[in-house]
Amino acid sequence: MKNTTKRLNPAYLEAVAHRINRCPYFTLISMELKDLEWGSSRVEVVVGERHLQPFGFVHGGVYSSLVDAAAFWAVHSQIDEDVGMTTVELKLNFLAPTSKGYLIAKGRSIKVGKALCLGEASIEDETGKLLAHGTSTMMILRDVKIKGSREFPPKFLD
Repeated sequence: MKNTTKRLNPAYLEAVAHRINRCPYFTLISMELKDLEWGSSRVEVVVGERHLQPFGFVHGGVYSSLVDAAAFWAVHSQIDEDVGMTTVELKLNFLAPTSKGYLIAKGRSIKVGKALCLGEASIEDETGKLLAHGTSTMMILRDVKIKGSREFPPKFLD
């Protein structure tokens, strides 16, 4: 599935980001896909009161969602156009708490296989302080597509 000679279509990337940033879960926790390229992604959250647990720090579920999303979209950039994915395992290390500012998750594709894929992501604050790191294993799903993707331009230019 991984073919480094393929070039991502910028119009496709724009359509995906538009759709993803308006999906119910992303809007629920104010997540935004800011950048998507071959094998990498950036997802951000501006920390608000809704993200805090009772002790005043960002809830671990927010960190988990960011790692999962950033790793997922980094890998998704490299899979064939006619398949989808779902996460089957998520491993996460919480490294530092925060209660304000920006959470910036940078995802990277590690391996794209025929059935399973591996990605990773790190979360930093706006000063570059490392807050969390994790890996995500994803399973390829045949004939599963993003809702509304029939209206998208082609994923690859060649």
